[in-house]
Amino acid sequence: MSCRGTLCYHIAADRRWTTMAQTMNFSADEMCPDPFAERTAERHAMDVQVLGGQFRFSSDHAALLDVVAMAYGGLPSQLLPGIAPAFQIELRLSPARQVAENEPPLVQMQSGAGFLCGVMDASNYAVLFPQQRRALIVASPDMLARPYHLRYELIEFTVFTLATRALGLVPLHAACVGWHGRGALVMGASGAGKSTLALHAWMAGLEFLSEDAVFVHAQGGQALGVANYLHVTPGTLQLLGDDGFRHDVERSPVIRRRSGVEKYEVDLRGGRGHLAQGPLDVACVVFASRRYAQEGEALITAMSEQEISARLAAEQPYAASRPGWDGFVAKVKQWGAYELRRGTNPFASVDAVKRLLG
Repeated sequence: MSCRGTLCYHIAADRRWTTMAQTMNFSADEMCPDPFAERTAERHAMDVQVLGGQFRFSSDHAALLDVVAMAYGGLPSQLLPGIAPAFQIELRLSPARQVAENEPPLVQMQSGAGFLCGVMDASNYAVLFPQQRRALIVASPDMLARPYHLRYELIEFTVFTLATRALGLVPLHAACVGWHGRGALVMGASGAGKSTLALHAWMAGLEFLSEDAVFVHAQGGQALGVANYLHVTPGTLQLLGDDGFRHDVERSPVIRRRSGVEKYEVDLRGGRGHLAQGPLDVACVVFASRRYAQEGEALITAMSEQEISARLAAEQPYAASRPGWDGFVAKVKQWGAYELRRGTNPFASVDAVKRLLG
């Protein structure tokens, strides 16, 4: 077919498509040359090593990658020996929308046809393809003024889910601190003091891995986390004295949890304290308790294997439903688990944990 014939063929095909679209009452957007935005330009990219994977973030808007940098910029590498799967996450800015809520809607989870989805609303959502190690995150411009929700509920949700499924990690609601590369997983109900213990362990020179979410590679016995932020309640300030760290906390932005609790969000990448420089080898599990130790009572006591199984299942219901849970519980029984009661001085609790780590 000649060049002229080819051109005429495509013009005729375009006319047939336009006529068909009008007959079927397609909208103007659906009639555009790229109705699904498949050819959106991606002019910006960022590579990070986190939670055992090599993540590439790409976007057509640099401001979205700024939020990624808030989460993962300047962190130590988090790679497991001999394992480094590659992931690709694309971020797109959706059209502006009318904002009426004081905060975004709760994320709703859906799954099917081989993908996972977390949806706030029609303008803010994440679509994940775990088998392909890929994801798409869409956010509206107003979310850039709410970076905590965008980062925590869409970007971190995506990274955590992809890494967990690709590497077979056990996701835990826990903190983790270490000493010379050996880590203690710190669990406990909300208000039990996980964050307070992690804070004082960091102030005492222990290695900080995470204060909220920890991911364990049970086969190798390593804990991974994101050592970016520490969340401190205003009531904790009285425990900090008048040193420079208290002033750093007071200058930090305040975030509001979905529960309504407000906390200072302290960025730990400023040079003060020690961040874990890689995964920590898990040495023990510590269950923080709200109960104060009585006079003459030890702050920390060992738990039986039966207590370990029951306590883990009660405190980690999501992880208990995931593959690899039984192997993780068996590992905890080998490592040992302990109950930590509160003392009059938070640093006494840190010393007790440090002794477990040798």
